[in-house]
Amino acid sequence: MVTKQDSGRATISEIAREAGVSVPTVSKVLNGHAHVAAATRAKVEEIIARRDYARRPAKRSKKAGLIDLVFPGMGSEWACEIIEGVERVAQEAGYGTVVSSLSLDGSRIRPWLANLAERKSDGVLLAVYELDSKQIQRIKSLGIPVILIDPVGQPGPDLMTVGAANWDGAFSATEHLLKLGHTRIGMIGGREDLQCSSAREDGYLAALRRAGVEVDPSLMVPGDFSTESGARGTEALLALPQRPTAIFTGNDAQALGAYRAARSAGLRIPEDLSIIGFDDIPAAEWIEPGLTTIRQPVVQMAETAMRALLRHLEGDEELPQRIELGTELVVRGSTAAARAR
Repeated sequence: MVTKQDSGRATISEIAREAGVSVPTVSKVLNGHAHVAAATRAKVEEIIARRDYARRPAKRSKKAGLIDLVFPGMGSEWACEIIEGVERVAQEAGYGTVVSSLSLDGSRIRPWLANLAERKSDGVLLAVYELDSKQIQRIKSLGIPVILIDPVGQPGPDLMTVGAANWDGAFSATEHLLKLGHTRIGMIGGREDLQCSSAREDGYLAALRRAGVEVDPSLMVPGDFSTESGARGTEALLALPQRPTAIFTGNDAQALGAYRAARSAGLRIPEDLSIIGFDDIPAAEWIEPGLTTIRQPVVQMAETAMRALLRHLEGDEELPQRIELGTELVVRGSTAAARAR
């Protein structure tokens, strides 16, 4: 008789539990390592076969000592911090880094894939990027593992991702403004195709609803994470019959645009308009007044993704599908208590 336990594909932890051995012991059997008793090996192999365990490819030898890091564009401080974090861990482990910029429309993906196959890179980190199933399969057919950093869209269940707690950060930003007495809080959104944008919008909305503040759709304007979109969004919000007393921008670049638009309108920050951003780029500290923002651990995200890739290359079977790092509210001079009008 086939039991419920026997019928489904197992995880390595379930195999270890059923065999009465440790996860490392099962991993040794899966990877063909010696120093496993014959009886134990036979027992584990029997459970693997019966539970239809999907073996990963055998551990790859270090072919080129290279890691590919791919961005849709490298002109931002965010990208520089990702490169810093990846290269720091990669160099410590003896790997070089090949950095590529590929447009999100996929127009340059084919030549990059050809170069990747020629280089025989050991792994790929994709930052704010999305590949279709055929492209992912092409990389996997080369025996190259892939990890996504702050991915676009919804990645498939077989891809590991590393990101920040965007919902929590946006909730904290909005809650901070609410505690200062602001109820008309504008939001300038980010690029619609990015997972982080929707998470930040949801966090903003959740904070308003929890505080019992009615959501006003006119206070939510689109953006694309650029300084220009921050300026345009702020101009649109200030043109409302009843303008907001505070604005939460999707990132710090948009906050810099909001500063510019507010000053062009003759408004003082924070006396007439409070502004809060997201990321905590270096400019957030030295701009006047200093920008209140949500600190996103960008360098740590990159380091975490690189370490996870190294673990994968070492044959680690227990990597989580998603690693999410916490954010932190950094209060500076751009936010203040709401003033009666």
